[in-house]
Amino acid sequence: MRRRARIMMTMAAALGLTVGASGCGTDSGATSGTTTLTVVATNYGDSVHKNSVGYWDRVGLAFQAAHPDIRVETKVYPADTVDAKVAELIKQGKAPDVVQTGSYAEYAAKGLLYRADELLSISVQGGFVPSLAEAGQVRRVQYGLPFTASTRLLYYNKDLFTQAGLKPPSTWQELVVDARVLKAMGVEYPIAVPLGPEEAEAETLTWLLAGGGGYTDQTGGYALTSAENVSTLESLRSTLVADGLTGPTLPGKLSRDQALGAFMDGKAAMVNAPLSLMRQIEDSTQNVSYGTVPLPSRTGRTVPTMGTADWTIAFRQAGHREETGEFLDFLYGDKYVTQQAAEYQLLPVTTSASTAMRQDKQYRKLWNGLDALDNMDLYPLSETSWSRVAAAIRAQIGKAVAPGGDPQAVLSSIAKVTRSTS
Repeated sequence: MRRRARIMMTMAAALGLTVGASGCGTDSGATSGTTTLTVVATNYGDSVHKNSVGYWDRVGLAFQAAHPDIRVETKVYPADTVDAKVAELIKQGKAPDVVQTGSYAEYAAKGLLYRADELLSISVQGGFVPSLAEAGQVRRVQYGLPFTASTRLLYYNKDLFTQAGLKPPSTWQELVVDARVLKAMGVEYPIAVPLGPEEAEAETLTWLLAGGGGYTDQTGGYALTSAENVSTLESLRSTLVADGLTGPTLPGKLSRDQALGAFMDGKAAMVNAPLSLMRQIEDSTQNVSYGTVPLPSRTGRTVPTMGTADWTIAFRQAGHREETGEFLDFLYGDKYVTQQAAEYQLLPVTTSASTAMRQDKQYRKLWNGLDALDNMDLYPLSETSWSRVAAAIRAQIGKAVAPGGDPQAVLSSIAKVTRSTS
């Protein structure tokens, strides 16, 4: 007799935020022959009522209704602890079947993961947004399945721009002119540039791409010290930072949370930020009137947009290849891809869901981000050195744009990490 699966809830706490861990499983004494899949996922919420438990509950219940012979146990952890938890489980010889997190390359390099083509149906594997599918590859083999994506847009304070008689900029020259006008009006942060240690690698890549450079070249190899990158940081230092247009706090000391907080408080007129800032503004008590536009570039031409993605990976250890594949095929149906994107102001990872959201006016605020999906440049996650490089960027990049800073020297110092094997 088949016994209907039910959700089992446990609770975890981190940084004062209590986060749920949802488990979709059979009652005790379940019939034999049931396969149990273990899933570890990341919490995307910023409060208990917004955490990701509900999403995984819905997926688990619906999947088990269609696959009563497969039990799914899912635990959701905060973003800052999920990787450590997965590493602990692997060390204990208890690798989860499925992990939804921010990286994959080191596990792929150790041969711990299933390839995408070992798991997914042809239609599902072929349905990912191409730029995201490519970013999930190691040596042209896909191991990382994109789960969420986001990009950066330029947010601007509509009220301040209206008072100044300005339109949002599309070139760096226009950006500097606008920032000078806003400073003259008494705006504290004409443009907030967070290059502090919290997430400097994102803000840095945003500027490098806008200047025609980036972390990698067309072959995928690191190109940190390119002439375009050096020129970009020199321009940022000499035209914005030196003139006080980035506010009273130097970029290297300004965290992302401080920059976004200044924008939400009406103290910053412009900030490069992820799509999730829309949700933060709408959930807050501040009534900032904002607009979003594509990021200004050096020349005004369209350039690749900085993108981020989180990934789903599947471990070989338990040997549940077929069952894991069925679960992932279900997870990547348009219904759940769209739900995840809409709830957290993220971008869908499949072409079909992206097309549907672009045609639906209820997702209008995401359209600028959706338009950037096919032209995103992501972190070089397939490089096993990336985590060390990102740490070096967070520690050093602020010095490059500080008064008297030397962009060439700083980029050269960071580039040494790409050649390190430790």
